[in-house]
Amino acid sequence: MQQVLEAYPAAQRALFQSYHVGGCSSCGFQPEETVEQVCQRNNNLNVAEVLETIRTAHEADERMQVSATEAAAFVKEGKGRLVDVRTQEEWDAVHIEGSTFLTQELVPELGSWPSDQFIIFVCHHGIRSLDAATHFAGHDLKNARTMRGGIDAWSQEVDPKVPRYQEG
Repeated sequence: MQQVLEAYPAAQRALFQSYHVGGCSSCGFQPEETVEQVCQRNNNLNVAEVLETIRTAHEADERMQVSATEAAAFVKEGKGRLVDVRTQEEWDAVHIEGSTFLTQELVPELGSWPSDQFIIFVCHHGIRSLDAATHFAGHDLKNARTMRGGIDAWSQEVDPKVPRYQEG
């Protein structure tokens, strides 16, 4: 499973959403298990169907992602807004100028933002922001996107004045 998760980051979310597999300790799996073993242990799920579910989820995630360069162009053209989903401490340490920090108060407002503008979620490396974008897309925010590589990619590809940092 570890190799599957590395190749297809959406796999865990897809397995949980489709089959309630991998979301908690009672339905979890071990990194050394194979997809076939996980399927057998979970009511003999059809391996081919599970693999197709993982592939489809991966393709959906890929369509939702934009590069840092694309995100910068969308923002500059007025076609996108950056929403930062990192912690307050991370935001305080460094953030992209013009981005918006996601707060509980902002969540209901997102749906009222112009639907012709992408809402591009940002985190440190693009993992938490992908979860946020898929969450909001699943709640009918069709213009949700995520920035591949996160603020780290922005620092490398768009604005080297934005400091890179280590978590922890």
